[in-house]
Amino acid sequence: MTESERPHRRRSRSRRRRRARLRRALLGALVVCSLLLTIGGWIGFRGWQARSHLLNAAGLARELSAQVVGGDTDRALRTLAALQEQSGAARAATADPGWALARRTPIAGDDLDAVRQISVAIDELARQAFPALLRTDLTSLVPSGGRLDLARLTSVSAELSRVSEAVQRTRRDLAVVPADRLVNQIRQALTDLRAEIDRLASLTTAADQGARLLPPLLGANGPRRYLLVSQNLAELRATGGMFGAYAMIEAENGAVQMGRQGSSASLGHFTPALKLPAETRALWTDLPGIYPADVNLTPHFPTAAALYREMFRRKTGTTVDGVLAVDPVVLSYLLKATGPVLVPGGVPLASEKVVQTLLNDSYQRLSVKQQDDFFAASAAAVFDAFFKKNVNPRVLLSAFDRAITERRILFWSARPEEQRTFGDSRMAGTLPEQDTVPTVGVFLNDGSGAKLGYYLRPAANLTVGDCRPDGRRELRLRVTLRSTAPKSGLSESVLGLGLAGDPYTARTLVSIFSPAGGAVLEARLDGAQTALGSGTERRRQVATANVDVGPGSERVLEVTVLTAKTGVGRAELWLTPTASPWTTQVHSAPSCDQ
Repeated sequence: MTESERPHRRRSRSRRRRRARLRRALLGALVVCSLLLTIGGWIGFRGWQARSHLLNAAGLARELSAQVVGGDTDRALRTLAALQEQSGAARAATADPGWALARRTPIAGDDLDAVRQISVAIDELARQAFPALLRTDLTSLVPSGGRLDLARLTSVSAELSRVSEAVQRTRRDLAVVPADRLVNQIRQALTDLRAEIDRLASLTTAADQGARLLPPLLGANGPRRYLLVSQNLAELRATGGMFGAYAMIEAENGAVQMGRQGSSASLGHFTPALKLPAETRALWTDLPGIYPADVNLTPHFPTAAALYREMFRRKTGTTVDGVLAVDPVVLSYLLKATGPVLVPGGVPLASEKVVQTLLNDSYQRLSVKQQDDFFAASAAAVFDAFFKKNVNPRVLLSAFDRAITERRILFWSARPEEQRTFGDSRMAGTLPEQDTVPTVGVFLNDGSGAKLGYYLRPAANLTVGDCRPDGRRELRLRVTLRSTAPKSGLSESVLGLGLAGDPYTARTLVSIFSPAGGAVLEARLDGAQTALGSGTERRRQVATANVDVGPGSERVLEVTVLTAKTGVGRAELWLTPTASPWTTQVHSAPSCDQ
């Protein structure tokens, strides 16, 4: 080989080596691409399978819910078997190694992981919660012949606790699934499932608490006495309505009967005022400590109930063990289970008309004294029917579930160990000092001295805004109050004191409570800046606006609220229950780490 040939041969060997490396790289790339395409096709196929099974499971779950509420146990058992088959198939379709590998990919991984979590959640409920719920004798939770069988109730308590624990566990698992990066279809499915599980958790928690607490509350260890108070939604207060009529409930060994009845007006007023929490007094002066009708100017029900109990004790000499508050809307729900009830005096109460009868018609035809007697007799008649009539327990539990979810049934026990069991549940009416999700309160108090709350149609729109450098978020709240009151023809009982000037104008004190640790920044009424009263309660800043709404008119209050430090992109509303339901909308946003 000549000197000139050696470089040529070296270049040839180098080119062959490069071509060999290139062929190996191309072959490797082809193998990888083929593998990815195969995995992608397999994931696509399995995803199609999972989607089909999940859709079937969702439909079966809705059928099961209707059958459980309707008491159709035989069909419910068959539906449950089909649900378990579909949920198990969806879980299996998302459990193979290919799916597990794809869940770690940067593009589709979050979506595939969320589908897996949804599949597991539905299957866990189908196999752990629903079977135990169907086995539970729900008739143990409702009275018969004026008595609740405490022994039977105790026997189902352990089963209900297991159901509640399973639902809460599934709820916690889904709560940590990040939704912000998901495609719309999967994010909506996750949101819908969370909402359904929240509702199920509310029902099972209430049933669990009821099974554990009802025996001592209903006199298993000795007689108990409670005040049943009716919140008059025609004259608004923060927890719902002015405490109007009351009735004594006496319970012993599961037997319940109604005792004395009366009205808050009969309790008179108290001077000097009862001692108030400093924050409550700063917001509302001494009014809650003077007048029984003003104890619930605060939305914190334990404060209101304790004040009312003490006023009742001072006036009557009787000490009760707790306070139970309901409103006419609760009665409308219960009447769906009991059927129409005849009030002494011959006036029938039916589910469809009871709210109008109590909050409007009675003011047009009865004197003040007759109104008080009628309200007390109505609440007593409905609850008497509840305890003595044979009603479908599932329909009754559904009515209680709805009422508790809407914060229309509130209970406070004077025994601290029992009250602690309720915690921050909706039924306790406790204004929490900490938030898991930033919660804005919108609480209404009548400022007219009238009964015009029946005609108000409220709406609230809450939008989660930008993340700030200090870790807090701005929330934009829009509250709309519309009045359907006529311009004439209302009775003096409805028009009351007419403190707004025009007796047909509803003056409402709208109190905005910031999230715990947050603040209220500014407010505009119909586009113009408006003055706000301010204070604090239970680590929440409170701003109150005076809103006058004339008959047939509408006012809009816009408020900017600040959260404490949070990365959460969700928010919640807590609203005063009213005669007509609120129209609400909450707009979430990506979390702050996105």
